[in-house]
Amino acid sequence: MLSKLNPVQREAATYLDGPLLVLAGAGSGKTRVITHKIAYLIEVCGYAPKNIAAITFTNKAANEMKSRVGQLLRSGNDKGLLVSTFHSLGMNILRAEARLLGYKPQFSIFDSSDSAKILAELDANNDKQGLRDLQTQISNWKSAFVSPDQAIAQAAAPEQAMQAKIYARYQETLRAYQAVDFDDLIHLPVVLFREYPEALARWQQRLRYLLIDEYQDTNDCQYQLTRLLAGERQAFTAVGDDDQAIYAWRGASVENLHNLRNDYSNLRVIKLEQNYRSSQRILAVANHLINHNTKVFEKKLWSEHGIGDNIRIYAARDEDHEAESVVMRLVAHKFEHRGRFSDYAILYRSNHLSRTFEEQLRAERIPYTVSGGTSFFDYAEIKDITAYLRLIANPDDDPAFIRAATTPRRGIGNATLEKLGQYAGKRHISLFEAAFEAAMVQEISARQHEDLTQFCRFISGIQDRADKDPCGELIDELLRAIQYETWLYDSLEPRQAENKWKNVQDFTGWLKRKAEQDEKSLLQMVQMLALVSMLDGKQETQDAVTLSTLHAAKGLEFPHVFIVGVEEEILPFRESDERQIEEERRLMYVGITRAERSLQISYCNRRRRGKDWIACEPSRFLGEMPESNLAYAGGHQDAVPQVSQAEGKARLANLKAMLNRNGETPC
Repeated sequence: MLSKLNPVQREAATYLDGPLLVLAGAGSGKTRVITHKIAYLIEVCGYAPKNIAAITFTNKAANEMKSRVGQLLRSGNDKGLLVSTFHSLGMNILRAEARLLGYKPQFSIFDSSDSAKILAELDANNDKQGLRDLQTQISNWKSAFVSPDQAIAQAAAPEQAMQAKIYARYQETLRAYQAVDFDDLIHLPVVLFREYPEALARWQQRLRYLLIDEYQDTNDCQYQLTRLLAGERQAFTAVGDDDQAIYAWRGASVENLHNLRNDYSNLRVIKLEQNYRSSQRILAVANHLINHNTKVFEKKLWSEHGIGDNIRIYAARDEDHEAESVVMRLVAHKFEHRGRFSDYAILYRSNHLSRTFEEQLRAERIPYTVSGGTSFFDYAEIKDITAYLRLIANPDDDPAFIRAATTPRRGIGNATLEKLGQYAGKRHISLFEAAFEAAMVQEISARQHEDLTQFCRFISGIQDRADKDPCGELIDELLRAIQYETWLYDSLEPRQAENKWKNVQDFTGWLKRKAEQDEKSLLQMVQMLALVSMLDGKQETQDAVTLSTLHAAKGLEFPHVFIVGVEEEILPFRESDERQIEEERRLMYVGITRAERSLQISYCNRRRRGKDWIACEPSRFLGEMPESNLAYAGGHQDAVPQVSQAEGKARLANLKAMLNRNGETPC
């Protein structure tokens, strides 16, 4: 089982004498270590799969990990093995222990847009940026275990006092809706375990060995949750890399890696330094750069992949010239090496930098994908169907009630909802419960009351069967009853209606397959919806160039990488303090270590800002790279002379003609 591991990986996979920190450098096979350790625990050490939990940060990583464990187990028995994200684990804990905290097991999970709507109603004075700042502040309070009362008491300025009061009303609203937000999925289990030792004991007994991936990305809440679950047994393996800690802006703390030494005196540290991805030159540049950061754990990546080409540093006149030169080099390189477009990635610090590259790729009819587009679950038609499912699972979910009752329209208008809302507010009950109260007959007309109660009886009918009848059968019945397809074609252009209905079919088809595969009821699937992204599970098969931010590229790898816009005030980001500069340097390190065979880093000598041209300065990170592994081009130092725009386009046209003559096509 362990024969494919190198000696250090094997040591990490078999070490069970106490808490373990595996410092896994980029491309060093950390997932291999985790999956083999799970198999070792089950097949050699006799652990039951249900007593092991592997915790990741994305559904995609969890799915890949579980699949690989299944392939490793000779017995094929992984039933009960928990491989999930932190949020899924938190949801499972809360669902099992909900009543201790005053929640129903079928509580709703509000995403960031649901939370934003509530906050917008509570604070009508704020603009979009103000609401985002408010959401961030509330998230930070929850991560630091600051209650609304404590936030009010600690407020040092009028603005913070106002935010604290809104925080209190926001929490009251969530409780009234029997809902939690994403932060609560980690925050509330910690509160639960601190207040109810018997609940903690149950989960410590169930999860007897923990493996935590990407430990450098944990926030304080996640750190406390894993520490509580590990308990006195201290049976865990944390895997992380302090050189790839790039999420401080969303609450992650690289200090959590360092705190392990303080909290566990018997902590064993094993370093994975052999890289299986990149050439030696790429690693030399990465190592040299990251050594400018303050280090707690020293490590140096090495590879047996050969020396490789020099890293190319390209200076462009401006952003248009940078995009032209990158695309021209990409096409030429692809032709020369008979590669695929999917072998190439263009990475940048901020989303706005992608525009000129998208324009250039479109102009040359080169296929590409952009990371961070609209989530499938953010489409209006998916949110419409999800609203029905949320209401079926939790009738106290007022936002879901309003959306479902009005989409498609069924005679329940704003006037009815306003009267219903006023009555529910006076009675301190949900809209759904208020609709069934006898006194509502006096509040609205007979026709309005009939339409309202007919809708609520329909929802009640499905609720009664939601935990018993097959999920697929109920979903099909729901879609037929609400006549969503007919409504789309009646209210939209045929092409738009067709696309939206196809999305609904894709979504419900996936939901039915997932329910059948995991043997889950409709109620159980609804709670998973807020945490599972269908797109995570799709394998990208399109032959296309990847455009991505450096943050989104973490965990990915490509044979050939272009890192663009490497200038002061972009990378590192403007106004970064000393601590933030170190994180920006780690971000550059992450970008460099995505490359397997070739890497080009480019910057512009000037950029447009409005109607003016602003001079740009190359990033300080370029000066921190070893000269012996760099090759300069463009307008950098004594490099080759730059070509004109006309010459560049002519060269690109010749390359495309060569591709066509040789039976290739650039699209």
